[in-house]
Amino acid sequence: MGTIIVGAVLLLVVGLAVRSMIRDKKAGKSLQCGGDCKNCGGHCH
Repeated sequence: MGTIIVGAVLLLVVGLAVRSMIRDKKAGKSLQCGGDCKNCGGHCH
């Protein structure tokens, strides 16, 4: 029973992380840069 609970919690966390990455991608944020152009050499936009 404990294995099922831990697996469900882990699946939930991974799902939320993927959802966050998809939302950031749709908002135009890069996964590599993060939109902070002053720290990435100005290659963002």
